[in-house]
Amino acid sequence: MEQREDELNQDSIACPICLDLLSEPVTIPCGHSHCMSCIKGHWDEEDRAGVHSCPQCGQTFSGRPALKKNTTLSDLVEKLQRDGLKASRSDHGSAGPEDVACDVCSGIKLKAVQSCLVCLASYCDKHVQLHYESSAFEKHKLVEPCRDLQESICSLHDEVMKIFCRTDEELICYLCLMDEHKDHDTVSLAAERTEKQKELQVSRQQIQQRIQDQEKDVKLLQQEVEAINVSADKTVEDSEKIFTEMIRLIQKRSSDVKQQIRSQQETEVSRVKQLQEKLEQKITELKRKDAELEQLSEIEDHNQFLHNYPSLSALSESTHSPSINIRPLRYFEDVTAAVSELRVIIQDVMRDSWTNISLKIAEVDVLLPEPEPKTRNGFLKYSKEITLDPNTAHSHLLLSEEKTKATYMKEDQHHPSHPDRFTAWHQVLNTESLTGRCYWELEAKRGGVRVAVAYKNIKRAGRLNECLLGCNDKSWALCCDRNSYTFWHNNVKTPLSGPCFLRVGVYLDHRAGILSFYSVSDTMTLLHRVQTTFTQPLHAGLLFYSDGDTAEFINLK
Repeated sequence: MEQREDELNQDSIACPICLDLLSEPVTIPCGHSHCMSCIKGHWDEEDRAGVHSCPQCGQTFSGRPALKKNTTLSDLVEKLQRDGLKASRSDHGSAGPEDVACDVCSGIKLKAVQSCLVCLASYCDKHVQLHYESSAFEKHKLVEPCRDLQESICSLHDEVMKIFCRTDEELICYLCLMDEHKDHDTVSLAAERTEKQKELQVSRQQIQQRIQDQEKDVKLLQQEVEAINVSADKTVEDSEKIFTEMIRLIQKRSSDVKQQIRSQQETEVSRVKQLQEKLEQKITELKRKDAELEQLSEIEDHNQFLHNYPSLSALSESTHSPSINIRPLRYFEDVTAAVSELRVIIQDVMRDSWTNISLKIAEVDVLLPEPEPKTRNGFLKYSKEITLDPNTAHSHLLLSEEKTKATYMKEDQHHPSHPDRFTAWHQVLNTESLTGRCYWELEAKRGGVRVAVAYKNIKRAGRLNECLLGCNDKSWALCCDRNSYTFWHNNVKTPLSGPCFLRVGVYLDHRAGILSFYSVSDTMTLLHRVQTTFTQPLHAGLLFYSDGDTAEFINLK
């Protein structure tokens, strides 16, 4: 009796229009009952067509029926309300637009609590009980309510798809296995789910690692912003103090320096913040993707999981730049030094010094990730013309008139004495200091040669390792023999492999601490790359072994 009363409560006293308990219930000629206001509103809309119907059964009436309150239903509703029945349709379990409805309920559909993959139907809490109580349903598979159960049915054979074909990457039924998918690589849905779950976990781990890496980069960039601001502020303050000591003519230059520093500061901070915002956007997107994958991994239904998997599991290739690697650097301090020099420079030479200050400001450059070029054309953008310094050349080295070629001569060339000259080893350095990003090439003929870079303060006299390119902490050298390459630094020899060509390319990113040597032909082959911290400007250098050996720097402009 209680069960029948409960069924009456839920199915018989709810308005078919608003789905709530009847309010001022009225019964129309076909026998169905509605709220007074609901049926009036329904018929008001039908007045234009001149036909009035029952919204539940569809029966039409000639003319608009008169409405009278159904006192019996009204008393029943009032009694149930006094007994505590809640009127909200969500409270008595009716299915809403976003819910999966019970396929067995008649009249008002209740929300389904389970779906059966064998019956291909969804059941409310009452109608699903048969699956628990009857042995006939023991082998049925109950899952969370699913809206699209028909997707589990094979469109060709009208059978439940319980197999996954790895060859064609699709769900199939047993009849498919005997026909068009014969001899294909097939597994059960559970087995494929297990494999896909593993892939899903790997993808999530990759995403989480990317998030961690990029969060670290964001912190480094924030520190860089602070360092730029501190350096710029201090430089402005120091520059103003220096300029106040100068005459009125220099005060104008002080204002110009301040403006350039602020402009460069704004530019560099803007670059860092733009990269920071991009990384934060990537982090947000990765977190969103991770949340989607987590939801996918929690789906119990193998069919639904594998149906959704292709659209959610694919992880886009990483476009993440190389990890941010920022070291304490000097930003605007060189500007302060240049301004200090002006205090002792007379008015006649101020124009030249002012040019120097402007260059120093423009050279301020935050060390953001910039990949090494991949092609020769990319390297040529940084090409640097190398001119040899005759004051450094050993007495047996003959330099060409353009100072781009050196040859080891058996005879002494009688160079004049100079403190910069190498006295024992057959070596020479270039004239211009090398900073920033630069690239140069040279060709070696006959015997071997060491292609090197060195600090200017490398020792010049004696036969000690302190003077030999590659055998101290002030120089780095690639030794090019006839049939092999070796790399030298701090007297440590590293054998290298790679094709031996006459032309060698050298790429230097001074601020990033990158020095790379390439064998150049139709393509470029990396021979060796150094990652370190350069504390001084560098100079290109050459070391010769035998008389007649020649090396020439190529004009790449």
